[in-house]
Amino acid sequence: MKASLYLVLATLFWSGNFVVGQAAVASMTPLDLTFWRWSLAAVPLLLLARFIEKPDWRAVLRRWPVLLLLSLLGMSGYTLLLYGALGYTSAMNASLITAANPALIVVMAIVLLGEKTTRLGWLGICIGLLGVLLVLTRGELQRVFSLAINTGELLMIGAVAVWGCYTIIARRLDVPVIAATAVQVVIATVTLAPFALALNVQFPDTPAEGWSLAYIAVFPSLAAYLFWNLALRTTPPGTAGNYLNLMVVFTAVITVALGTPLTLMQIVGGLMVIAGVLLTGVKGQATLKVA
Repeated sequence: MKASLYLVLATLFWSGNFVVGQAAVASMTPLDLTFWRWSLAAVPLLLLARFIEKPDWRAVLRRWPVLLLLSLLGMSGYTLLLYGALGYTSAMNASLITAANPALIVVMAIVLLGEKTTRLGWLGICIGLLGVLLVLTRGELQRVFSLAINTGELLMIGAVAVWGCYTIIARRLDVPVIAATAVQVVIATVTLAPFALALNVQFPDTPAEGWSLAYIAVFPSLAAYLFWNLALRTTPPGTAGNYLNLMVVFTAVITVALGTPLTLMQIVGGLMVIAGVLLTGVKGQATLKVA
């Protein structure tokens, strides 16, 4: 039950990142957002790890190779690709490509981890994906075939692949969750620092940019990664990945809150996404296992 709540909260905060990030890239570069995002989240994460988990830091740092890899994938790579994509492609195309993530994670888990799933698990993924398509195409599924692939969409495809790898590797990491996340964030800050200096990364100089960065640093950076990694301790990657479809639903809700009305297709598609997530989430732990 806790794992499901963690996954829902993580996807909620990441949905806000799509909306806020889309606005932020109009005046800030992907490197600006990525570097300051992790720089601001590093110290709070280290303090949380110190006072909540009290980890053996020497033992944690002995896993530096895999932590370095996870940082390059999930903290630096995925984030740079995401913000880069939002500067070129529409929210519709970016969300549509993101919807392929759950299926990709399941396939990667089967190939790389030897996990097995049932027809019921695949049914949940298909229902969720169909719901996403209904939301994004407003019920006109043929629109999927008319989408042109541009630079932004190619970047999103790369982001999806990178996140799939991050989820698979993080599932097997035997390091306290908060400590692992904190070290990954510190590594991202350190490895990005030379590029930030060379490219003269700018700190936000307007209130709007400041509030955008504050949200990105606290919720999708600090809270969402913690919740995601906590959930992966007890949730198979395929099951966790299916929750990413909720991002479309949450994005729709945020859009409505900002004044855009919700259509019938968005409601129907959203219900299908939730049904698919519940089907995979409730049954997935019983049917998805390591061979």
